[in-house]
Amino acid sequence: MRGSSSGLTTSNQKFLKSYSSCCSILRDAHNTPLVLPQNRGTLGQNWDPRLPFPLPSDSFKYLGWCDIEEHGVRGNQLLCPRVREGPSEEELFFRKEEHTLKRRKQVTDPEKWEKRLQENWENCAELNLSFQDLGDLYQVENFKRILRRLIRVEKLWLVDNSLTDLSAIRLPRCRELNVNKNHFTSFKQLPKIPQIQHLSLAENNITTLSGISDFRHTPLESLILKRNPCEFQERYRQLVFSNLPNLKILDGIPKLPEDCSPPDVKFFYRICTIL
Repeated sequence: MRGSSSGLTTSNQKFLKSYSSCCSILRDAHNTPLVLPQNRGTLGQNWDPRLPFPLPSDSFKYLGWCDIEEHGVRGNQLLCPRVREGPSEEELFFRKEEHTLKRRKQVTDPEKWEKRLQENWENCAELNLSFQDLGDLYQVENFKRILRRLIRVEKLWLVDNSLTDLSAIRLPRCRELNVNKNHFTSFKQLPKIPQIQHLSLAENNITTLSGISDFRHTPLESLILKRNPCEFQERYRQLVFSNLPNLKILDGIPKLPEDCSPPDVKFFYRICTIL
């Protein structure tokens, strides 16, 4: 992630020191002895008993980046951070995953305030929030809470997050958006991106081109729709370019002369017989 457009600067040395301290915590987790749970047979017959369970990283599976101790990293210094929230203690006991609680601690009010200061998402200019594993509704809501604060982001990656609808999100400065491998079914479900120039929607489930004209008045130059059902629509490229006059590249291929051909016009003549 590069420096923000607000002029915020960051000491690389401090960042590397903080980052290495986070890595040391993760290394320590791999050195802890592994204990097999008594109910491991409930995982199914396909589970390989030779694999360790729980995994060494299970202690951190529900921790957000702010909850990992001994680091001073700030929100706009992260590369692909984990921002999802974990379940409550009651739900962890219900899931029989109370072993993940050992890394948690009671958070005081000053620490809560410090956490809010760390989450300075407003200063992000480039941000990668891919592969978040948003398995629960409260995790999705926390994810959207962060997206609403990205008022200065210019490049944003949200790959493989099982997203279905971001229509309530507005990204006023976003020029490049990658939402590959999600579950969007319509252009209407995308966030408001008035300054978009490069948009990648590969491997979603967009069936028709309905709503694509909403991007007609944007500076959109490059669009990727590979591996969407709409790609198989008749005269697909001609329809896309006719709706997006500023578009220069579609699915990695520059605009071709045949892409500018007008739609087929059929004339029907009434036959008149003169006797």
